[in-house]
Amino acid sequence: MSSRAVSQTAAVRAFTRLLRAHAATTRCLSARLLADHGLTINDYEALYLLSQAESGRMKRVDLARRLLLTPSGVTRLLEGLEEASLVTRASCPSDLRVTYAQLTDAGAAALGRASCEHERSIAALLQEHLSDAEIAELAEILGKLPGVAAGSDVCQPLPGSVNRTGRR
Repeated sequence: MSSRAVSQTAAVRAFTRLLRAHAATTRCLSARLLADHGLTINDYEALYLLSQAESGRMKRVDLARRLLLTPSGVTRLLEGLEEASLVTRASCPSDLRVTYAQLTDAGAAALGRASCEHERSIAALLQEHLSDAEIAELAEILGKLPGVAAGSDVCQPLPGSVNRTGRR
């Protein structure tokens, strides 16, 4: 077997394990967050992103991009948060086509109640299987992937890859 084939096999194995780890940890953490605080992982992440945004508000389209959701997916998510009075819809005075998601006081309080326990749950889950050094190394490695760190959320085509039309 060539070294290129081994490299591809290792890459596929790493990717498969990344997908499985994401699914398993998300399922575990989401169940706990939902049981203890009535929030899904996406609810929590949306509240967190809004809490970090200037004035606690973000354009809905920007929130969708940050959450890796489609516009309709973020609409469904925000409808639930709006019904729970955790988020409100706000318009832009200078452009009526723009709609914001605005964190409410109740949303900030819900995030505050859930945050410490959720962060402890994350740490406990990871520390059950990894050393502190491995956790730090994992964070560093995953931060190199497109859309993970503070950089772009766009994954560029690989050099030499074929597009949908079959052209390079």
